Amino acid sequence: MTDYAHPEILTDPEWLKAHLRDPNVVVVDCDELPAYQRLHIEGAVTLRTHHYLKSVGDSASGPGIGMHVLPPDKFADEMGKIGISNDTTVVTYDSFGGLYAARLWWGLDYYGHPNCKVLNGGFRSWFLAGGATSFDRPKITPAKFEVRAVRNETCATKDDVQAAIDRGDTVIWDVRAPGEYTGEDQRTNKRGGHIPGAVNMEWLDLTAAPVRSGLLLPADEMRAKLEALGVTPDKHVITHCQAGIRAAQAYFILRLLGYPSAANYDASWSEWGNVDDTPIVK
Repeated sequence: MTDYAHPEILTDPEWLKAHLRDPNVVVVDCDELPAYQRLHIEGAVTLRTHHYLKSVGDSASGPGIGMHVLPPDKFADEMGKIGISNDTTVVTYDSFGGLYAARLWWGLDYYGHPNCKVLNGGFRSWFLAGGATSFDRPKITPAKFEVRAVRNETCATKDDVQAAIDRGDTVIWDVRAPGEYTGEDQRTNKRGGHIPGAVNMEWLDLTAAPVRSGLLLPADEMRAKLEALGVTPDKHVITHCQAGIRAAQAYFILRLLGYPSAANYDASWSEWGNVDDTPIVK
C-alpha cells in the first residue's frame, strides 16, 4: 500500500491480524445487523444506529433516513456506545464494496477523529486470508467520545455545489450508475438527471473484480482513470451520489491518493433531485 499518498487510512488482513486483540483498536462491522449476526470478524462490534449515519427524517433515500450526517452530539454518543474514544484506532469494514466502511471513516474524519482505517476488500478479504470469525457479540465497554473539530471543508452543501457549477477550478464527480446520471433511472426522486457540468464514473470502476469486492485498484490505475475523467489533483473535487454514501467512498479514495482539496456532498441527489430550484441536465 506504499503507492498511496496516505496509506495510513487503509489496512489489510495481515495488519489487522497482528492488531486484532490490541485493546486500543476497535473493529467496526458496518453492515446491516442481519449480516453481522450471520458472521463477522472476531471481536468486531456493530453500529447501534443506521449504517448511513444520517439524522432522523425522510428523504429520497428511504423512510427514516435523513439527508444529513448525524449532528455532533448524536454522533459522539453513537461512537461512545460501541467503545470508541478519542484515543481509539478504528478499523471499519463491510461486505458491500466498502461503501458503509468508508461512510463511517468519513463521519469520523468529518468530526475530527483522524485515526481510522478502512479494511481493503472488507470481510471477503479477511475471510479469504483465514482471519478469525465469530457469531458472538463481544462485551463492549462504553467510552467517552468528544467531537473536537468539525471539518466543514470535507462536507459540501447544496449552495457549495451550485456555486461550483462552471467553475474552472472545481470538478463535480458524480459516482452514481450511468442510468442515474442520464436520468433513465430516476429511482424515487422527483427529478432525474445530473448536475450541469458533472462528470460521471461509477464508484465501482475503481474496485477490482468480483463486483463489490471492495478491493481497490492499484494507485496508478485509479489515478489514471480519474485524470482521464478530468478529476485532477489541481482542482477542488466535489463527490456526490444519491445519499452521500457512494460519494463518501469516492472521497476516501481521493484522500488516499493525496488529492489536496475535496468534499462529499452529503445530501447528494436525495436533496438536489427533490427540490425545485436546482439546475438539472438530462
